[in-house]
Amino acid sequence: MKKTDRQMRVTPKIWIGLLIAVGYLCIVIPIQKLSGVSYEDFGASADNLLRSAIASMAAGAVALIIVASLLGWWRSALFDNTQQRLNYKWLLISPLIMLIGIFVNFSSTNFSQFDGKFIFILIVFGLLVGFCEELTIRGLLLTSLRSRLSEGWVCIFSSIIFGLIHGSNILLGQAIPVTLMQVCMAALSGVTFYLVRRFTGSLIWAMLLHGLWDVSVFMTAYNNPDGNGTAGLLSLTADLFSVIFLIIVFRKLKNAKAKQLS
Repeated sequence: MKKTDRQMRVTPKIWIGLLIAVGYLCIVIPIQKLSGVSYEDFGASADNLLRSAIASMAAGAVALIIVASLLGWWRSALFDNTQQRLNYKWLLISPLIMLIGIFVNFSSTNFSQFDGKFIFILIVFGLLVGFCEELTIRGLLLTSLRSRLSEGWVCIFSSIIFGLIHGSNILLGQAIPVTLMQVCMAALSGVTFYLVRRFTGSLIWAMLLHGLWDVSVFMTAYNNPDGNGTAGLLSLTADLFSVIFLIIVFRKLKNAKAKQLS
């Protein structure tokens, strides 16, 4: 048995990863619901964001840290070894396009409308959303999916589940058509974040990209409720590139376990 396997206190099973994802939602959704702030008003003020998203994700982060520690899955959740990395530089096209979208969002933001408290809360929000959602889906769930599935299907199923968890925003007052669109976009973005992990060998970079994107979207929405069409188009372009890249490498991924890939 490998050293990394011995460090795991609990053998990964798919049902464990799914239970973690459901359990995370069961923590954050009730807290967000009890805050009295609808999803569409999360970023309307610093206090709204603090009472809803920050409070709920802070509780979720504590739970995830405890679960990951009890399972002994930290290393497998956060890092891929050298043999598991996908060394195709063209995979960086998708995250680079998303980074451009982030730059466009920030460049179109009127920062004078944000005081120091709001900026600080937005930074905390970015760190929490990147940490919580990435650790849940492309960390712990990914580890569990790898116990039975090849990497191609790990990417597909983890991305679909990532999209589906955003469907819970219906419970927070978001319109059904908007939520359905968000589910689809999140699933596509999940492929981008997966490829970031597989190229860099670390989930941390996916956490940072995820957090930056969400913060830029919230800041843009605060200035312009209709959103930034250019950044949205760039994000969609990045997602579509990720899907194309996944199709290209799927033949290699579909029959290979993570430990077999080079």
